[in-house]
Amino acid sequence: MFRLKVWHIEQTCVFELSWGKGRQLTAKLPFPSILKTHYKRWQSAYIDFYKSKEFQASTLRARVDVSGTMATPEIDWRARLAQAEAELTSEFHHWLSSAELIKIRKEIASGGQPTNNEANPLTQSIDVFLTCDSLELERLPWETWEIGTEFAASSIRLVRTPANIEAETGQRKRQGKMRILAILGDETGLNFQQEREALKDLKPLADITFIGWQKDKATDHLLEDIQQAIANPNGWDLLFFAGHSNETNVTGGELTIAPNQSVLVSEIAPQLLLAKQHGLQFAIFNSCRGLSIANSLISLGLGQVAVMREPIHNRVAQEFLIRFLRQMATYQDVQDTLRLTCQSFKLDKNLTYPSAYLVPSLFRHPDSDPFRLQPFGWKEKLKQWMPTKVEAIALAALVSLSIALPVQNWLLERRVLAQAIYRQATGQLSTTNIPPVLLVQIDEASILQDKIYPVRPISRPYLAQLINQLVKLNAQVIGIDYLLHRHQDGNEQLTQTIKNAVEKHQVAFIFASTLDQDGTWQKPLPTIANPKWSLDGDMDLLDDPVIYARLIGDTPPIKNQPQLLPLSYLLALTQQLKSHKTSRASQTLSKTAGQIDWLNQLKDDLGTTHLLNRRSVFPMRSQIHPITAISYRLNQMWLHPLIDYSIPPEQVYQSIPAYQLRLAHESQSKMKSLEQRIVIIAPGGHLDAGVLEGRDNFLIPQAMQYWHAQKVPPDVRQKWTGGEVHAYMVHNLLNHRLIIPIPALWLIGLVVLCGKGAVLFIRHRRRWYWVLFGGGVTILYGVIGFQTYITAGILLPWLLPILTLWVYILPVLLRRDHYV
Repeated sequence: MFRLKVWHIEQTCVFELSWGKGRQLTAKLPFPSILKTHYKRWQSAYIDFYKSKEFQASTLRARVDVSGTMATPEIDWRARLAQAEAELTSEFHHWLSSAELIKIRKEIASGGQPTNNEANPLTQSIDVFLTCDSLELERLPWETWEIGTEFAASSIRLVRTPANIEAETGQRKRQGKMRILAILGDETGLNFQQEREALKDLKPLADITFIGWQKDKATDHLLEDIQQAIANPNGWDLLFFAGHSNETNVTGGELTIAPNQSVLVSEIAPQLLLAKQHGLQFAIFNSCRGLSIANSLISLGLGQVAVMREPIHNRVAQEFLIRFLRQMATYQDVQDTLRLTCQSFKLDKNLTYPSAYLVPSLFRHPDSDPFRLQPFGWKEKLKQWMPTKVEAIALAALVSLSIALPVQNWLLERRVLAQAIYRQATGQLSTTNIPPVLLVQIDEASILQDKIYPVRPISRPYLAQLINQLVKLNAQVIGIDYLLHRHQDGNEQLTQTIKNAVEKHQVAFIFASTLDQDGTWQKPLPTIANPKWSLDGDMDLLDDPVIYARLIGDTPPIKNQPQLLPLSYLLALTQQLKSHKTSRASQTLSKTAGQIDWLNQLKDDLGTTHLLNRRSVFPMRSQIHPITAISYRLNQMWLHPLIDYSIPPEQVYQSIPAYQLRLAHESQSKMKSLEQRIVIIAPGGHLDAGVLEGRDNFLIPQAMQYWHAQKVPPDVRQKWTGGEVHAYMVHNLLNHRLIIPIPALWLIGLVVLCGKGAVLFIRHRRRWYWVLFGGGVTILYGVIGFQTYITAGILLPWLLPILTLWVYILPVLLRRDHYV
């Protein structure tokens, strides 16, 4: 946006161009007195022509005081006017082509951007706001100045603005169908019928209200009626006036509203201010000599005002409005509308209405957005909501990323990592000193120190020793994350140890099972895991969608094999029942040797019902939504529960090497309170751990890497074990902490609506507003997402939804419109 001020000081004109951040150019050149002479000669010829026999003086929309020779048939008034017009425009353009202005013209043509080329064709309009300090300069036809033609820049739009502006432009934009108030003044000698019809043609786009003088009707309250109409609280988008008007020095112009009754603009200024507050943006005065009217209204803060600088004939005014409204109906802004209307007068009507194209001018507040009619109706509104080409490409890319599982997993990893950092930074960590799980890991150190053999499959006597130690420490719930499905030396010893723990100490055992490649459950030997004293649980990890689908009954049993509940779930459930006595199983618990009624009752409670519907037994918060089951078939993970790794491991489980259990005195100090804790015996990360060699070691999540890095000294391992995953799953189940992730695709759809809506309804803001808006939403949504994760167990994706928002904000920031 350029501001060009022209000051007339004695015989010199000063041109001052300003743009950007404090950039400006100044030039001085003499004001040719011949230009003033040519203007007066043209003005006289113009009025004489429209006072001629063909154009009766009574139909001019002004009280003409300029003297002119009475028309006679012998004089060709059209030729005389054409000659005067040519002399005026030629001298005017010659003056503006002076060498003193070349820097100013070149800077405007370049759009304010440095260029090494003499030619700089522009692809976007450049607005030049022209201010003249005197009526003598304002009356000149500045709209005909072709500023950038010598530099091949043809998209420069010149618009006028007053030297003094006392109010900000109204920022409020009305919603809904556009409203137009048409004030029809004194119709004596005039005819407004064509203008009425032209305005009525806009009814599909706007509601039209007519008010004004009517024949045979009293005018006592006409001014009050007009004032009330202007100040209507429902607001107007466009104000139209037709009739006689004239310039005044102090009062902002004069409008004739009825025979012998006029109103000054200053008298209706309070109502115009209210109208501006209610949404008025544009005014058209299809009347004569409107320079002071335009200056006063823009000074009041109105966005744009179109006026006639000279007297205008009734027929010309009618034809002007018809063409102007036709252009507006194509949704051109008023600057282009006025330019195209004047161009059509010059090309098509210059013989009929000579020099008429020189008379209209548009004044505009520098902070206003060019007014245009808005489409109305659901089809038009739908078109506004359709994405642009750039938006469509960007959204297609984001949607593709949101449904790509590798991308989803990558983003989830980093989202949970950020959640762990946020949890620690805000101090939202548990204060408990005793984690609910004790993880006894048979690691490489235990294998070496205890001389364990065999390791794979694990030595049964060694397991029996560990269980004896745990029973001495009063453990009540023990999970064995080893597959004990084959015969081996020492099975009898292990069986007897387990039987004694169950019968004498009422210890609950949950043993691991798994599906083989043939779809058959590989369960522990019944001599070890006797159904009378233990339960079998699926050792596969619950964060696998396939396992979850099997868990909720979404896949049929293979070969009619009964479905097993997950190991971690059974551990958590058993601990709940034994600790809190929430079922008949715990209520009927008997410590009589040989009786294990609690286990039979627990099995009866579970029955064949899917676990996620058993809220009365174990109120697990993450009941699988039907959408999740459907998403598995679409190769998606919508609403699939996630393990919460944002919690530091020391609050989830205590891990000790298995060999430490042999040291009873050390164990007593470290293993206290086992009665209220779950114990999991699992491999400890040695290379051959797992049903298949090495399959029990997994890539460590990034959130866990973060927690390990906080230790002193830092834990730098890149793998972690299935036992640790089971421990997290048990902790999450006990604390109802399974996380429900909201699909990024869903939030992208929501942000598309909100982002497009913001651009459509609050787009008329400066660049800093959009920077603050986008930055504020980005930060606020991030904080809300982090806190929602902690308080509600819901994971809101951040990156893709925020990128979607900026798909709409960035084009607004990159636009070169004046308001950004």
